[in-house]
Amino acid sequence: MASKRKVIITCAVTGAIHTPSMSEHLPVTAQQIAQSAIEAAEAGAAVVHLHARDPEDGRPDQSPEAFTPFLQVIKQRSDAVVNITTGGAPTMSIHDRVRPAATWKPELASLNMGSMNFGLFPMLTRYEAQLKHQWERDYLGNKGILFRNTFEDIEHILTTLTEHGTRFEFECYDTAHLYNLKHFHDAGLVKGPLFIQTVFGLMGGIGAHYDDVMHMKRTADRLFGENYRWSVLGAGKNQLPIAAISAALGGHVRVGLEDSLWAGPGELAETNAQQVVAARQIIEGLGLEVARPDEARELLALKGADAVGF
Repeated sequence: MASKRKVIITCAVTGAIHTPSMSEHLPVTAQQIAQSAIEAAEAGAAVVHLHARDPEDGRPDQSPEAFTPFLQVIKQRSDAVVNITTGGAPTMSIHDRVRPAATWKPELASLNMGSMNFGLFPMLTRYEAQLKHQWERDYLGNKGILFRNTFEDIEHILTTLTEHGTRFEFECYDTAHLYNLKHFHDAGLVKGPLFIQTVFGLMGGIGAHYDDVMHMKRTADRLFGENYRWSVLGAGKNQLPIAAISAALGGHVRVGLEDSLWAGPGELAETNAQQVVAARQIIEGLGLEVARPDEARELLALKGADAVGF
């Protein structure tokens, strides 16, 4: 009897897009981030994608020290693969963004594959009345954000982290980002199996229509053949519909409060685990199995939790 295909669930626990005034359930403190990641892993997430925040006002914090408390707790209480962001926040420099992953040498690190306009400002209109901190208004209202990820920036992250055995979640927000990745692959700076996270529905990137999803998959198939693992990230209300498309077509999925605050129309998700459970129901409803952390490590050719720096 043939074994069921394994689907990796990544849970992005807090991110740097949503701000704490938008939802009381968004993890902010190290204790909250650790507990939420552990609960997500217990619910079925093989990978936890991590950002840090200032515990006082919730703003993104990309200092390596901000990651220390929750990295150690997650490793002690979970076998999940830890993925440390190098995206940080789109207003940060590349040198600040790479520091946590360079310090802690995780199995996985995210890597944005191209520069782009990054439009958070539509959220200001929806949430302005409830924002508690001035930094939230300044951040969300900024129409001038250019998320810089030049070829030089990308190469800096690749060369800095590859020497420690860290592999990458390549975040591709548009077709050009796939071609950028192809450049680095052909140059020998990255090797398969590539873990490609195609991102849909963020303003400045590709949309979230079914045709957009298929276009990105067709392009990745043509460029990389069977030398990659495909995963998807749908922003906001697009999270679960796009996850379902990916699972049905042979891919993996990412959910979490970084990408969507919602459990359903008008219903805030109370935990990251709640979103993981919803994704798991889709996967298992398709007759597939959720990958365990050890299975994700094998699929992605990771170095193992014993080789990290925390």
